[in-house]
Amino acid sequence: MKHANISIFVPHVGCPRQCSFCNQHAITGEAEAPAAADVRETAAQSAAQLGERVHSAEIAFFGGSFTAVPRDYMVSLLEAAHESVKEFGFAGIRCSTRPDAVGEEVLYLLKKYGVTAVELGAQSMDDEVLSLNRRGHTSGQTEAAAQRVKAFGFQLGLQMMTGLYGDTDGRALETAERMIALKPSTVRIYPTVVLQGTYLAELYARGEYTPQTLEEAVTLCALLLPLFEDAGIKVIRMGLHAQTAVEAQKLAGPYHPAFRELVQSRVFLEKLLSCLEKPGRYVVRVHPQSISVALGQGKKNREILRQEGLLVTFLQDEAVPRGLFSVDGSGNSV
Repeated sequence: MKHANISIFVPHVGCPRQCSFCNQHAITGEAEAPAAADVRETAAQSAAQLGERVHSAEIAFFGGSFTAVPRDYMVSLLEAAHESVKEFGFAGIRCSTRPDAVGEEVLYLLKKYGVTAVELGAQSMDDEVLSLNRRGHTSGQTEAAAQRVKAFGFQLGLQMMTGLYGDTDGRALETAERMIALKPSTVRIYPTVVLQGTYLAELYARGEYTPQTLEEAVTLCALLLPLFEDAGIKVIRMGLHAQTAVEAQKLAGPYHPAFRELVQSRVFLEKLLSCLEKPGRYVVRVHPQSISVALGQGKKNREILRQEGLLVTFLQDEAVPRGLFSVDGSGNSV
């Protein structure tokens, strides 16, 4: 069954500072921190909607630094989530937090209440980039936190951002390599979007910060995605969730509601180009669920291929695994 998150957003609660890019109210669409009763209500409603899929869904605390919130408040949310897991049969509980807020004491608490996965908002593994963006932690703290999380038996997730103030493509690729070395189970990749009310917005207004264009972000992430996947690490999110609050408060940056598909289409195109060595006519077979990725948004991939002298006809074929393709009906998936 397809995995699902029952997302409970805890905006800014527990954050010791406001990072350069952060406007959690815009990102999450939430204005108030949830109470334990809200967790139970959300869990009950989600369980009713999911039916049998409830067993593949997790209750997920996102949006703030969950393990840095006041301890009594954190425990009240965990208790409500733990009770909901037992009552409705959810797969577990996951939370996101800061790398400098996962000491052994709090990890014991998470374990007690049935948390199964901990995601660390690493964002970058470059200490200069972290400092410029007011993160308040170092890459060394991320590495130490990742090891502790894994030692306690939690599934480790890491979150990465591209296009931060002071970042470069080269630094981003180095960040990816250092994250891969930590062997997380999952990764999320978020291109930086400039939102109103942030430090980046001030820098952008003064001309001191230039965000990535959509094309630049897609190009970089098309390099990052295969790096993680080839290392056996699932990339479970690329780009911010489509939210009216984000769209209303976005000033600049590579926000797109279908960002992941843009990246997957670029990866597909690069692989296909490497196989079609000379101009001519080709038949390329793909799984029906991969046809939109193969064609690209607005059939952009087909147009790029045409400009290269490659006249490609895409056919849907359920015998070809999702994400792969065969050329000229040869049946050799690549």
